[in-house]
Amino acid sequence: MEEKCKDHGALLNQGEENELEVFGYRTQNLRRALCFIISALTCGVLLLVFYWKPQWRVWASCIPCHLQEADTVLLRTTDEFQRYMRKKVISLYLRTLKFPISKNPEEPLVADRHSVINQAVLKPELKLRCIRVQKIRYVWNNLEKKFQKVGSLEDSNSCYDIHRTFGLGLTSEEQEVRRLVCGPNAIEVEILPIWKLLVKQVLNPFYVFQAFTLTLWLSQGYIEYSVAIIILSVISIILSVYDLRQQSVKLHSLVEEHNKVQVTVIVKGKGSQVLESHLLVPGDILILPGKFSLPCDALLIDGSCVVNEGMLTGESIPVTKTPLPHAEKTMAWKSHSSEDYRKHVLFCGTEVIQVKPSGQGPVKAVVLQTGFNTAKGDLVRSILYPRPLNFKLYNDAFKFIVFLACLGVMGFFYALGVYMHHRAPPGASVTMALILLTVTVPPVLPAALTTGIVYAQKRLKKKKIFCISPQRINMCGQINLVCFDKTGTLTEDGLDLWGTVPTAGNCFQEVHSFASGKALPWGPLCAAMASCHSLILLNGTIQGDPLDVKMFEGTSWIMEDCNVDYCKFGMPDSNIIMKPGPKASQSPVEAITILRQFPFSSSLQRMSVVAQLAGDDHFHVYMKGAPEMLVKFCRSETVPRNFPQELRSYTMQGFRVIALAHRALTMGKLSEVESLAREKAESELTFLGLLIMENRLKKETKPVLKELSEARIRTVMITGDNLQTAITVAKNSEMIPRGSRVILVEANEPEEFVPASLTWQLVEKQENGPEKNILVNGTIFARMSPGQKSSLVEEFQKLNYYVGMCGDGANDCGALKMAHAGISLSEQEASVASPFTSKTANIECVPHLIKEGRAALVSSFGVFKYLTMYGIIQFVGTSLLYWQLQLFGNYQYLMQDVAITLMVCLTMSSTHAYPKLAPYRPAGQLLSPPLLLSVFLNTCFTCIVQICAFFYVKQQPWYCEIYRYSECFLDNQSNFSTNVSVERNWTGNATLIPGSVLSFESTTLWPITTINCITVAFIFSKGKPFRKPIYTNYIFSFLLISALGLTIFILFSDFQDIYHGMEFIPTITSWRVSILVAALIQFCVAFFVEDAILQNRKLWLLIKKQLGFYSKNQYRNWQRKLAEDSTWPPTNRTDYSGDGKNGFYINQGYESPEQIPKEKCELGGQTTEQHFWTIL
Repeated sequence: MEEKCKDHGALLNQGEENELEVFGYRTQNLRRALCFIISALTCGVLLLVFYWKPQWRVWASCIPCHLQEADTVLLRTTDEFQRYMRKKVISLYLRTLKFPISKNPEEPLVADRHSVINQAVLKPELKLRCIRVQKIRYVWNNLEKKFQKVGSLEDSNSCYDIHRTFGLGLTSEEQEVRRLVCGPNAIEVEILPIWKLLVKQVLNPFYVFQAFTLTLWLSQGYIEYSVAIIILSVISIILSVYDLRQQSVKLHSLVEEHNKVQVTVIVKGKGSQVLESHLLVPGDILILPGKFSLPCDALLIDGSCVVNEGMLTGESIPVTKTPLPHAEKTMAWKSHSSEDYRKHVLFCGTEVIQVKPSGQGPVKAVVLQTGFNTAKGDLVRSILYPRPLNFKLYNDAFKFIVFLACLGVMGFFYALGVYMHHRAPPGASVTMALILLTVTVPPVLPAALTTGIVYAQKRLKKKKIFCISPQRINMCGQINLVCFDKTGTLTEDGLDLWGTVPTAGNCFQEVHSFASGKALPWGPLCAAMASCHSLILLNGTIQGDPLDVKMFEGTSWIMEDCNVDYCKFGMPDSNIIMKPGPKASQSPVEAITILRQFPFSSSLQRMSVVAQLAGDDHFHVYMKGAPEMLVKFCRSETVPRNFPQELRSYTMQGFRVIALAHRALTMGKLSEVESLAREKAESELTFLGLLIMENRLKKETKPVLKELSEARIRTVMITGDNLQTAITVAKNSEMIPRGSRVILVEANEPEEFVPASLTWQLVEKQENGPEKNILVNGTIFARMSPGQKSSLVEEFQKLNYYVGMCGDGANDCGALKMAHAGISLSEQEASVASPFTSKTANIECVPHLIKEGRAALVSSFGVFKYLTMYGIIQFVGTSLLYWQLQLFGNYQYLMQDVAITLMVCLTMSSTHAYPKLAPYRPAGQLLSPPLLLSVFLNTCFTCIVQICAFFYVKQQPWYCEIYRYSECFLDNQSNFSTNVSVERNWTGNATLIPGSVLSFESTTLWPITTINCITVAFIFSKGKPFRKPIYTNYIFSFLLISALGLTIFILFSDFQDIYHGMEFIPTITSWRVSILVAALIQFCVAFFVEDAILQNRKLWLLIKKQLGFYSKNQYRNWQRKLAEDSTWPPTNRTDYSGDGKNGFYINQGYESPEQIPKEKCELGGQTTEQHFWTIL
């Protein structure tokens, strides 16, 4: 539809993760009325279809038009799912405000010249058009002819614009205009009423079909099973509704307090004003008191503060925020310098724990984003509108159900033809045909598939792994690559001080070991360690980054608030001072205070401070950071010549190495320090030395990685740490096997100060570039920023890997959400959006999750195959009986449906996961040759046995067609080896009765179909290698044996009550034995075919090899290409991208073959596996 009318469409959020296509439509009253009439005539069926397919509703009742004229818009996602949403266009009128507004088109409504509000309001009507999509409001920009997001300040504002336009606050009139246009500053999560959740569940297409099926069966008197299914469905729906309701309540309580904060804002011309936080608008000036929970995203413009960003990062570490500079540059404020703009931004939901006024009044911030546009709002939206799962199982399941439904439709027409041919009443014919239609799709299917996931979720809960997205459990069974964060995940959280390596005269000096117990001697290195940090003093306790805390503790200095005694040294009284503690070495300096901080950021890999030493009349710059980065800012003559070798010697031992540097400033005024640019401060530094810290592996890391390796699950380390440290950790944990050849791949930046992510993008565009080779072979990806971690996971997914990501939630929240199975080891709020959370803070949860995922996946396949065969078995038997206008009796169906299928399906999935991970994954798609062959061959066996039995019974000398020749049957009673006396009223009259049950055919077919149902349940419940043996599932085994015993008992019993109740006819014993033998032969053949052929992995691999069939997965294709490439992997070579100006990759041999013992290289005649680390 849309393809024909491209002129009425546009893109929403272009280039963003939530990009949408939007199409304009105008409602036509005639079409709308026609839809209403058809809905009434179809008793609401059309409305139900429109509920499932909102695009059909729009196409039926509206005509395409330009977006500017649209009263309805249709939105379509640009991902592979192509989901549709329908939204009404709302009109807002500014004339409803209580003050006059100028209707002059030349006069702007708001002072911000960049604001979309000025371009969205039509004058003189004072009207604007908007839509609300996934909690975000978009207004129609009349100038650019597109919908644009409101609720945030435009990114195009420069630093100068922000200070000039918003520095004094907004006028009360502009606040009202913005409130109307942007909406309230509230993250409102409605607790959905139970009736709404109930309706949403009941209107699921499968439940609607189920309701139709059960209504039909009830009308035919099949009450018991129908009631059982109704009870099961009601329980299933109630549990789903309860679960959704609980999630809704939890999410509501998570954000409820956010909307009830009292704030103080500055109103232009009126001074400060206290109001509710939901009244805040972008551009308001917010005054930050002391301790304060931020109700919006804000941009710090005056003063500094310390905030706890645990909600965002998962780490409750104080972060120092600095004010936005008064730079008179025209470039956008986010890119005004090479610094990380986030250091100026206070994010919604974070806690301000300390404020530091600049001396010119209170600490102030401009409201940057409100409501769901904020960081917390975005987190909540990611939970409310999760990324849909693209899992083949669910797509294949739908196709399979469609196939079964088509089979049912064929049965419908077959039954209709048979009954009409025999001139049965039309009403009875249609009813019987509909019954056959409903036989193929078992109504127990949704409950049975859900049960397996519920069992897996309970088992995971026992292992302290909690899941907010149960559908992903099945997906975990396909994981073949797991990414691990390093610090806090593979290694311990805390760092231990090992020693310092000071420099003097361009040479490294003797190592100072902290293990010796001696105090660190005074010197520039000690001063740097005492001052170059972001620690704060809160209630007498030092708080901050664990690395900073350890480093400061190593100096034996103490921290306290500045008092009058230190003011004589010229130190500002608002600053914290550091002074030597009782155990510190003697120092000529009484105290040090930090005047200004340039905070650490992942992209810059460094931090620096401007400090003042007590008694000094000048200031000092101290810097610490990644050694490779820090030396770039030092004078070359101060860096020891053996720096690379010294650094390598420590990183190869797995130490965390921090470098420190210093510079004395010539300026003497505090005001000059306040205006000092970071680029100027961080230049011409003197290299001071190295701080060596030890980060130990967690004891669980090595065995878990070994287990994954033996299961042929690829493991990858993604870290922001030093490359050599990461390599050593990988070697110690045996992520890189001993004797492997390690090749370094270094991605260099195109030009100075440009983030590495740009290089990632540039390389990604190369068709034949080295990136895919690196992705397929890389083991360690070092110096990765949080954004790059997410990008890397996404790139792995593009290569058709099923990716698991395990991290502590500190800076990998994005990657945890992006992965197929993200496992957070943190319980912080930031980890809420991660599908899985482990209460045990080590990586043991990873193999547990994969095992349970594999067991759940295999169980889902088994249940699906069983229910498919169950439907087909009943369909074949019923179709044969329909040939002579008969069907199975109610209690015959009830025995199969309740005693076997219902009980078996609810317990089949409860088999526990196998304790050892197999070196291969279970099949990931239903439409695979082994599974399709399994269903096809079992269908063939069923058809052969049932058809043979159906026709063979007619050849028996004692056989007669009961409903045609009742007298014949009664006269031949003496031929049966039974004491049962058969009454005449069993046969009723001798006329042709649709729905007749009593016959030799049904008596023969029922035991065969029932035993067949039991045997396929056993055959499809395979245990090893993904689940424990079937006998360990005690309830399931007991039910199977009981069902088989009961069926054989009914077959051979000679009790009149049983025969009367089950509507059977007594037969001779030899015939019953024949029935049992036929069923057992079918079981033996089916079991042999399933176990020895269809589940024989070696046989299928051989067949694939003989037929030349290869995996279509992208990563497999690349592995094959590289295996045939004699030049791979390259060593000591530089590959340039494009013309060589856009960045390049350097591939250097880390260890030459000579360095590796010969016996390790050969490894039994096999080529040594190549391992790579990548720095990006």
